[in-house]
This record gives sequence, structure tokens and C-alpha cells, in this order.
Amino acid sequence: MNEEMVEYARRWLAEDGVVQVGDGSWTSGEEPQERLTANEVAHTWTRLALEDPDLDQDGRLRLALGLLDLLDDYWVTCEIGFVLEGRDPREAGPLWAAYRRRLEASRPAAPITYSLWVDWFEDRATAAAAFGEVLGDEVETLRAHGRLRELTADPLFRRARRVLEISGPVPWETKHPVYQAVATLPELHPALFKGLLGSYHDVYGSLEPEAALALLRRLDLPQDTTHLASLRAVLEAGHRNHYRSPDAWPSTP
Repeated sequence: MNEEMVEYARRWLAEDGVVQVGDGSWTSGEEPQERLTANEVAHTWTRLALEDPDLDQDGRLRLALGLLDLLDDYWVTCEIGFVLEGRDPREAGPLWAAYRRRLEASRPAAPITYSLWVDWFEDRATAAAAFGEVLGDEVETLRAHGRLRELTADPLFRRARRVLEISGPVPWETKHPVYQAVATLPELHPALFKGLLGSYHDVYGSLEPEAALALLRRLDLPQDTTHLASLRAVLEAGHRNHYRSPDAWPSTP
């Protein structure tokens, strides 16, 4: 969490009479004052932050990211996405820095992982860039310098694990080199398995059966891992996605 950005967002809300009065509870400046949830604050004030005429574009984005840390609500990421729609995702440097920071934090990162999964990874126009920004580029750099072991220590381990687990929709050609690199690190095998499982089960999941099976066979997992045998079976049969072959998934794990 960027405390400076959080306090900036808190002051900005207070100028409009919106004040936090408890954990996830807020009051508005209107009379009579009403109690608001963080989600209600996010829906009303994030768009205003992103349209604040007193700030330039980067300033608005930083304010919105402060609201994200402050409110911890997925809707803030939606509003940011609406503003960035049509732009090159690689231009949104402050956004990705904030995402990486949240993914590395010990606190839960559900709004960020859900945003990545449904808004960035499921969109073929943004998936490769988003995946590169939050994990792929760093894995390639570490691999090139023989430093992949750094992925096994926090805080980077938390980020790698969280991104791998929701990487199912990322195009196979984008994530396969990262998967291959991570397969050399047993500590990340459970997260990589979840990534492979999502690659098969997600509506927009992406995998190549032969290559995915080769990776699966490299993972050091307990043989009774839930869905391990089923995933192996459908990949051996050459299936790419659950929704293309809904009857292929075995009835037992």
C-alpha cells in the first residue's frame, strides 16, 4: 500500500464530506448524513476522481489508485479500466506499479487478481501486455540472468503465485515460456498447476494439450491432488478447453 497516495485520496474525499467512520464504513457530507459502504463510495467517487478538472491525466490516475488502496474495492479498477480503454496498456505505468505492489503485499489482493483475470487477461487485446507487466517480463529478466530462484522468496513469491493462479485466459504463446521457467521451481508448482487447470477450465482458457501435458508431468505434486488425474486424462486425449468438450472431463477427480 502506498500510504502517501492513500492519504491523498482520503483528503480528497474529505473535501467532499466523505469520511471513514469505521472498517469499511463511511459517511457522506450530505444532510442527513448516511452510512456508505466502501463499494458505494467507489461507485460514486472514483469516476469523479478520474474526471477531476484540477488534475492532469497522471494525477487523476494516481488519485484513483489511492482510492483503490483506501477502499480495496474491485469497482475502482473497473472505472480505471474504462478510462484506459483503447490506450496501449504499456502506457499505464502507474497502474501496473500499483498492481505489482498490491500483488506482493501480505494483505489479500482479491480486487486486483479479479481485475487482472476478467478485465485484462480475458481480453486478447490487453492480455499479453498485462501479463508481461505483472509477471512475464520479470520472469524473462530473471531467467536471462540465472536468478529465477528469486521468485521463491516473498514478496515476489506472493506476486508470482497470485498471477500464475489466475493466468488461465492468457494466450498460451504468451504464458508458455513463463510456465516453462516456473516449472523449474518446485515451490511454485501448486500455483502453476492452478494456472494449467484454469487454462483448461476457464471460459477463455488457453492451452496447447501436448505442451501443457509435458509441463504437468514435470510438476512435483501429491498424486491425490484434486483434479490432477482428470486434467492429465483430458490433456492426454488432446482436449483444449472444457467448454469445447464438456463431456470429456472425468466424473471422478
